[in-house]
Parts: sequence; C-alpha cells; structure tokens
Amino acid sequence: MRAHGTSPWHPAAQPPVRNGGISDAASALHGTMPVAFCGEYEWLGPDVWFAHLVKLAPEEIRMLGETGTGIAHCPQSNGRLGSGIADIPALEAAGVPVSIGVDGAASNEAADMISEAHAAWLMQRARRGELARSLAEGGQGEGGADAARVEDVVRWGSAGGAAVLGLEGVGTLAPGQAADLAVYRLDDPRYFGLHDPAIAPVASGGQPTLRALLVGGRMIAEDGALPGVDLAELGAQAREAVALLKERAVGG
Repeated sequence: MRAHGTSPWHPAAQPPVRNGGISDAASALHGTMPVAFCGEYEWLGPDVWFAHLVKLAPEEIRMLGETGTGIAHCPQSNGRLGSGIADIPALEAAGVPVSIGVDGAASNEAADMISEAHAAWLMQRARRGELARSLAEGGQGEGGADAARVEDVVRWGSAGGAAVLGLEGVGTLAPGQAADLAVYRLDDPRYFGLHDPAIAPVASGGQPTLRALLVGGRMIAEDGALPGVDLAELGAQAREAVALLKERAVGG
C-alpha cells in the first residue's frame, strides 16, 4: 500500500461482540500487544491510521504517539457494539493525530458526521466523569466537562481528518485552502438558548438544516437537497437490498 502512496489502515483494539477480543487474540497467538504486533510488521507510522483504539495499554498509547500513527474515532459504533470509549485526550496528548469517522452501517445506523461529532463531545466528557473520583476518595475532584470542547471536536473532524489522511490544502478555513464548506441554518428552536450559536451543530445534535455544502468551491447540496439525486428511488433500492440480504441470511 505504501508503494502506491495510499495510507494503510485497520480496525484495532476493539473487542468484538463475542469470542474474546483483539488484545486476547494477539496475546494468545503472538505473545504481544496488538499495537506492538503491528509495529513488528512496520504497520505503524504517520501514514498509518487505525479505527476505534478503544482498549489500549499505556505502552500502546506511547507507541502510537511516538510513531505518529493516527486514529479514526468512531464513538457511535463503539457505543453500539458496547466496546467502550477511546481515551482521545490521552491519545492526543501522546502525539496521536485524531480524526472522526462513522465506521460502517453494520454498527452505525445513523452514519452522519453531525451525530458522530455530538457523540464524541458527550462521550469523552462522560468517560472522564465516570473515572473521576471525589477529593474525599483521594481523587482530584468529580466532573469531566473539561475532557472535550466543541472546538476540539470540530478540529478532530476537519483538520484532524486531513492530517490523518495526509491531505494538504484541506481541513481548515484559510487563504489558499480548498473552499470546502458546510453552512447550516441556526434558526431552529433548539438553538434559541445557546450562548454561542456557533457551537449549535455539535452541542445540540440532531439534524441541522444544511443550507449549503461546497466542495472545492462547487455547490454539492443546497437546502438539504442533492441535485440530480432521487432520494425516493434511492430509498426504494436500499429497502430492496435490505430485504434481499435478510432473505439470504435466513436461507444461508
């Protein structure tokens, strides 16, 4: 893959629903941790990224940071499968490039970036709060709202994604960068009480109305519609495909 200039990736450190987990398999079959095993085969580096990375030992976080290996954080899929919550603040502090992904439809029925960003924001805070211990228990105090800001999540989903994929000229709004823009309407009642309307899509979740979507300055969607795409027909085709898959699953 490197010879062709593409970025190697792989799902890692995410336990499946049954039959143990990746860490157990790596230990039993190879006598090492999953990240260390990948390193033995040069599957670490700034041109490599892994999805999930939910179950990591401190040593694995260090290795990922030292090699500049990236992560596609998929909080909804991880929650859907009961895998856990990746320690994104620790990974980022170690030097791991962070991006956000939706994973696949098999483990994320929503599969949209607004829902993913909203989940990333909430779940990082919930994770830190769950681990926090009160002063009375010898901890540093309760609460975890400092684990992730809206600005952090936006950065992971934009500049972070570009960095993980090794893409230049995209990911930020700056002179000389590609005009990749998503413009949302913020006049929905759910946003009325926000102290800063700019945080609305991430903080409030849901499905904000997409006023315009531009890629390289070219209008791709406007007022929530995709020109030239018959959504009713697309929906009918999707339902037909699902019915066929269900038939095959029952018959197979």
